[in-house]
Amino acid sequence: MQFDAIVVGSGITGGWAAKELTQAGLKVLMIERGREIVHGEYETEMKTPWEMPFRGRGDAAQYVREYQVQMKNRHFNEFTQGHFVNDKDNPYATAPETDFTWFRSYQLGGRSLTWGRQSYRWSDYDFGANKRDGHGTDWPIRYADLAPWYDKVEEFIGVSGAAEGLPQLPDGKFQPPMALNVVEQHVRKVVADKYGRCVTVGRVANMTEAKPDEGRSACQNRSICARGCSFGAYFSTQSSTLPAAKATGNLTVVTDAIVEAVDYDPRTKRVTGVRYVNTRDGTRGSATARLVFLNAGAFNSVHLLLNSRSEAMPTGLANSSGVLGTQIMDHANTLSTIALFPQFGDRTTFGNRPTGAIIARYRNMDTMDGVGHTRGFSFQGGALQSNWGAGKREAGIGAELKDKLHQPGMWRFVLVAFADCVPRDSNRLTLDKVRTDRFGIPQLHVEFAFGKEEQAALAQAKADAAEMMTAAGGNVIMGLDQPGPGGTAIHEMGGARMGLDPKTSVLNKWSQAHDIPNLFVTDGAQMASSACQNPSLTYMALTARACDAAVKMLREGSI
Repeated sequence: MQFDAIVVGSGITGGWAAKELTQAGLKVLMIERGREIVHGEYETEMKTPWEMPFRGRGDAAQYVREYQVQMKNRHFNEFTQGHFVNDKDNPYATAPETDFTWFRSYQLGGRSLTWGRQSYRWSDYDFGANKRDGHGTDWPIRYADLAPWYDKVEEFIGVSGAAEGLPQLPDGKFQPPMALNVVEQHVRKVVADKYGRCVTVGRVANMTEAKPDEGRSACQNRSICARGCSFGAYFSTQSSTLPAAKATGNLTVVTDAIVEAVDYDPRTKRVTGVRYVNTRDGTRGSATARLVFLNAGAFNSVHLLLNSRSEAMPTGLANSSGVLGTQIMDHANTLSTIALFPQFGDRTTFGNRPTGAIIARYRNMDTMDGVGHTRGFSFQGGALQSNWGAGKREAGIGAELKDKLHQPGMWRFVLVAFADCVPRDSNRLTLDKVRTDRFGIPQLHVEFAFGKEEQAALAQAKADAAEMMTAAGGNVIMGLDQPGPGGTAIHEMGGARMGLDPKTSVLNKWSQAHDIPNLFVTDGAQMASSACQNPSLTYMALTARACDAAVKMLREGSI
């Protein structure tokens, strides 16, 4: 099969690459390793617990056998397990001292069906961090380079949020925000008045205004998003970018096909296409194209580049720098505090808002005020009340218990810290030298550990969170300062970083391989630093920008 462009992966960035390239008139092949899922045909979306074999809790024995990693994801349950990989069938290896939980979704739409939808712009505090403190390598772009692409992405996917005028968290093209509840409003005022810090509602890719021309409704406030949303109220490939790409008539989609290598012609110094394995019958196929975009997810794209080694590039495709696979990152995160607010017991809320509250970064900006660390951290969480589900931990039976559980429980405020992860050469991906998957492809080997900077940031986050909650009248009952295992933030990134110098980076400012002009990597693999806010919006903006540049280069004949 011959195409103008091949897009490997159909998740958040793969959908964007397909949309932008097809709308520019290119004939595009999208290859997805998982099964097809049709928008609106989400198997468990409308089901109730009593319609499920295990009442929504799932088969615990099966989870231990087949989902030993995925079952640790807070969105994983019997309703959503079909949107997560089977770990037994999709193994990966880790170094002896590495504890890394790699949460994955292999199906059409990828993790766009299961992501948390938190959508934040990065600022120059983030793009300038490496240059400022000497970790990693400098980004070749700054906020101004990406601002118009943030605009484009936000307006298309639909992001609800409140403008706050913060330089560290730039405002965007928002739909009306969801409301803070009464406790969050109280904490917002205290934290602003006493500390000059901003508590705001989470900026989330759940629409508060419908887009009827696109068949997308406003959010129904169910907060069961990971099941799939037939209303199209949250951004997913299925609800948004894929229909736009298909409408052009320029898109071909192949599912159940793992791309095992990208083919490279040393004579022209160009990639020529990809080779893939049909996961249903094990047969192999290939496709050719003038452009290749890797959007398989950060680690999978790096895995593919490493496995595409050849006589011309023995250490991996596009790896003349020797840094391919290094400086992988994930946000260091932990439960910084839980505080009780019994004084609001006469107030409650209705509906299931699919976002929380955040406290924007406030450390190490214009002055370096971090204790033992040079980067930032932010908080996500919010105020909530226990509901009838609390009854599973209480004794009782019959009408008396039901009447008791009908009343909402005490308000508690939860703050989870997300700390910037410093890029390190020691955190890296390689091909396992012994183990392969069921198709004979070498397993990906992960070596990862947080360091003293992340430890110091989380220690300060715990102290700050307790101080803020106490000042607001909360009773702090617990707090942690140790990070969870790598991967628990589900923000893995890096490994094929963008940079100014081909000797120290894999990609240039257009997400284009320094070594191979018709190869682009526009998912999380390209990230040179992690910031402390969710990266998905930045991935999408970088993808749209790279597609625009690639099309221009193709038409000019420079690639």
